[in-house]
Amino acid sequence: MSSQLVVRKSEDRGYANHGWLDTHHTFSFASYYDYNFQGFGSLKVINEDIVQPTTGFGAHPHREFEIFSYIISGELQHKDSMGNVEILKAGDVQFTSAGTGITHSEYNIHPTLPVHFLQIWVKPDNPKLKPRYQTMTFSESSKTNNLIHIISPVEDHDNSTIGINTDFHMYASLLESGHKVIHTVQGTKKPRKVYIHLASTGGKLSVNENTILQQGDGVFVTEVKQGDEIVFESIGDKIAEFVVFDLA
Repeated sequence: MSSQLVVRKSEDRGYANHGWLDTHHTFSFASYYDYNFQGFGSLKVINEDIVQPTTGFGAHPHREFEIFSYIISGELQHKDSMGNVEILKAGDVQFTSAGTGITHSEYNIHPTLPVHFLQIWVKPDNPKLKPRYQTMTFSESSKTNNLIHIISPVEDHDNSTIGINTDFHMYASLLESGHKVIHTVQGTKKPRKVYIHLASTGGKLSVNENTILQQGDGVFVTEVKQGDEIVFESIGDKIAEFVVFDLA
């Protein structure tokens, strides 16, 4: 495999601390703009957010995006214009096809503990979809020293994953020190690309042996095709929690 790997360092991301919200932006978002980082294929937003207790995002509209939250720790209350009300916890992935338009809010209603989560936006192939909501739980035990399939294209997903309306796959892992997992690149459309994000929880991860990620880092992987393998090893003294995005 002649893949190309380019690291996106944690400290190079967009950053804002609003008091109630501590947020890092992998790609241009809100007041952060960088011409060189405006998305990666259909992947347009990766925000790593920490929301303080009894605060959150008030009701606001979305349309024409697939929007999902990956909960790392704490609790996040979701409410939306479709009538969904849910408290999300670690291991939960909450997915919304915003389609023709929805309104939602996200609050940390816990009295003392912050909530830490990834907010991810993907452009679907068809932006005029009927809004849809789904939550699935992927347990800590299922992700420990394993790479779990979280999201897959609607045309070939089953009940074990969340379906998304484009050629896009997401995986997640909690990798203990010294353990390895392998990702096999999916999809038949060429070229493929992969983005890996290591959560800011203290882990350290090697990718294909020679690329090292510290907490909050990401890496762009290009020049890959279906069947290529990417090897991950946890090389720190803390669990490496990371997500993998595999897309056309």
